[in-house]
Amino acid sequence: MKNLIAAIQFITILPLGKSKTFDPEGMVPFFPVVGLLIGLMVAILDRLFLLVWPVTVAALLDVFVLIAITGAFHLDGLGDSADGLYGHRSREDALKIMKDSRIGVMGLVAIICCLAAKWAGIAGLENSRGLLLVIIPAYSRASILFGIRLLPYGRPGGGTGKSFFKKKHNIYSFWGLIPPVVLSFFLGWQGVLLNIIFVLIVFTVLYYYKRKVNCITGDMLGGMTEVTEAGLFLLVSMGGIF
Repeated sequence: MKNLIAAIQFITILPLGKSKTFDPEGMVPFFPVVGLLIGLMVAILDRLFLLVWPVTVAALLDVFVLIAITGAFHLDGLGDSADGLYGHRSREDALKIMKDSRIGVMGLVAIICCLAAKWAGIAGLENSRGLLLVIIPAYSRASILFGIRLLPYGRPGGGTGKSFFKKKHNIYSFWGLIPPVVLSFFLGWQGVLLNIIFVLIVFTVLYYYKRKVNCITGDMLGGMTEVTEAGLFLLVSMGGIF
């Protein structure tokens, strides 16, 4: 339970008191579970929003809720990653730019596009809207596990994500993926498609990271979380699929 609470405190702003432990190895597997909690809150509020607003406005409010619950934590990483990785820069220059707290044009564009994709995707959800709102945030946080497992950390001198890379995570660290995968079975064959889309998005982003800088940072983990979430919402809203 203490690792779950620590994971909630790390990637959300939910008021659960002061953390008594910081165990990165024990915390990481709970990230998808935290995503489920985030998704559950969004799904409940979405039902309330739809009672008084049209679906487009409800979708916009859902995006606001996602931002508020996480304190724009992952969005900050997306902006920094876009600033550093866009263009023909050396690994050292890219990592240096990502370290800069100021946001550049590419970071701003990436954030706007990502939020627009989420809004459009959520607005386009028809069947299984509530279930998808619950499990997609879980899948997006699960992408962090793959990033930590498959790429080396890019800042040996220190950084937000360094403590998560001290020990190589094994297959048992991925148990947090079980709840969203099980819930996806209630979608039928669309659930299988959802899992395939998730894998394709995650490994495409990781391949891009590998080609650009052959490593990953805390900012890049946050960027992958946002891209995965936006991509899943957008793709599952395609007509005739879900």
